[in-house]
Amino acid sequence: MADNKLPSGIDRVVGQRIRWRRKELKLTQEKLGDLLGLTFQQVQKYEKGVNRVSAGRLFEMSSAMGVPITYFFDGAETFFAKGDSGVAEDSEGVHAPVMTSEVLDLIAAFQKIEDHSLRKSLLATVQAAATAFEGKQQDED
Repeated sequence: MADNKLPSGIDRVVGQRIRWRRKELKLTQEKLGDLLGLTFQQVQKYEKGVNRVSAGRLFEMSSAMGVPITYFFDGAETFFAKGDSGVAEDSEGVHAPVMTSEVLDLIAAFQKIEDHSLRKSLLATVQAAATAFEGKQQDED
């Protein structure tokens, strides 16, 4: 049986969502830490999923960042499947996406585009490029 105090895949997803929201708000780790009475190092550990975020701390974060607690779990079901125990476990071979600065910048910029048809066109272009890249990778294997 795994140690329940060790961070899991869901802790990494929550950490990525904390980072994503912090970046959306244009807050530094230090500024978020100040808002929550934490050091920037603690914020950094939460974001990396090294330390688990307690329910109370997650509530404080959701209030400080202006989002419901569920925000931090949005999309997690895409990357995790329920095991027989009903507890979320890593799906075989499936990992949460890595939210790099580049990915966060892309998402933030995309969300600023108000023209729905332009957003749809850009999404189709990115998806086509990704599909072409996957095809090229498979051809090389």
